[in-house]
Amino acid sequence: MSEEGEALARVYAARTDGELADAYAAWANGYDTETAALGYCLPFVIAAWVARHVPKGAGPLLDAGCGTGLSGPYLAALGYSAIEGLDLSEEMLALARARGGYAALTRAALGGPLPWGDGHFAAFFSTGVFTAGHAPATSLEELVRITRPGGFGIFTVRDAVLAQGGFLEKFAELEAAGRWRPVEVSPPFRAFAVAEPQVLVKAFVFAIR
Repeated sequence: MSEEGEALARVYAARTDGELADAYAAWANGYDTETAALGYCLPFVIAAWVARHVPKGAGPLLDAGCGTGLSGPYLAALGYSAIEGLDLSEEMLALARARGGYAALTRAALGGPLPWGDGHFAAFFSTGVFTAGHAPATSLEELVRITRPGGFGIFTVRDAVLAQGGFLEKFAELEAAGRWRPVEVSPPFRAFAVAEPQVLVKAFVFAIR
C-alpha cells in the first residue's frame, strides 16, 4: 500500500475523536499533496451546490469539517464572504489559517455541542466528513440548529455509511420534526477522480425550516 493509502486507511479506521485527531495530525503536512495525487475532488465540487442554492451575500457560511481549508478560497473566488470553518484537528486548522479564505476557524468536534447560537449561519456545507470513522449522523442536529430558517444544509455522505450509519433515519427524523425539507440529492459519484474508485458518495441539499 502507498504512503497516502496507508494514511487514508488510518483515518477510516479511527473509532474515536482522539484516534481521528491523531490520524489527521500525523497526516496534516502531507494531506494536500497526497489527496491531490489521489484526485480528491469533494472540497471543490461542493462549490457547485453552494452556488446553485445559496445566494451571495446571504450571510455567513460554515465549512463543517474544513480540514486544511481547500473549499474556502474557491467559494471566496465565487463571491462568497464570511466563511467560517470548524475542524477537530488543530494541525489541519493551522494549514487552513495559512491558506486563507476564512473569516474565522474554530476547533470543535461534530457530534457534540457547537459554539454558535441558533440560526447563526445562512448555510452549512460539509464534504468528506460523513464517512467511515468520522462524524455521526447525530451531528446534523446541531448543524441544523445553528443554521437559520430559509438557509441550507449541503453535504456529502459516503455510500458505505448512508444506511448503516443511521443517516437515512436522521434525514427522515429531521423532516418529520419540521426542521428541514429535502431539496436535491445527487446520484453516487467518485470522491477520488484518480484512485479509490470504490469510494462513492452522494451529495444532499436540505432547506432548513
